[in-house]
Amino acid sequence: MSEEAIRVLLADDHPVYRDGLAVLLGSIPGIEVAGTAADGAEAVERAAGLQPDVIVMDVRMPGLDGIEATRRIVADSPHIGVVVLTMSEEDATLFAAMRAGARGYLLKGAGQAEIVRAITAVAHGETIFGPAVASRVAEFFQNPAAVGNPVFPQLTSREREILALVAAGRSNAQIASALFLSPKTVRNNVSNIFAKMHVADRAEAIVRARDAGLGR
Repeated sequence: MSEEAIRVLLADDHPVYRDGLAVLLGSIPGIEVAGTAADGAEAVERAAGLQPDVIVMDVRMPGLDGIEATRRIVADSPHIGVVVLTMSEEDATLFAAMRAGARGYLLKGAGQAEIVRAITAVAHGETIFGPAVASRVAEFFQNPAAVGNPVFPQLTSREREILALVAAGRSNAQIASALFLSPKTVRNNVSNIFAKMHVADRAEAIVRARDAGLGR
């Protein structure tokens, strides 16, 4: 890797941003822009054909989103490193990306040096977070409820994820958007959560969840 250029695939549905980033990265010694993709489905297809070292992946794209695209790419080609570059500061999006197999997470607005550093780190097998999200990742793993001792063990991991967003005051529509789920799926999960927690309504669920440390 030290002698050959890092081959990068860029996936973003905004052509101005995508093309601008391609020009920027193409001017960096040691980085080669192998190709671009305008949505998640195209990213999956081009990743299979180009086999880049790193993919810089947006999250919110039409059709197949960046989270599911990442999951499919990593499943098929685990040697490809994915750096998520997104506008989303949602914790749910961050952790969904990590579970999908992304090894880097940056917010759009990151400078050239930060993006290049992330690409280089991920190409060498490291995991990297932008400074805006690194502290939240550390806090998440320092929370005993998050590792090895989950609150509300009767809930699935997805249900706990949704409950945390309910406790944070998010509506079903906002939860659906953050987790890339359909509103119906969220409604069904919320109903299951209330039944398993033996609560009468959303307000009671929020109180119990916050008492357990969720949604803060």
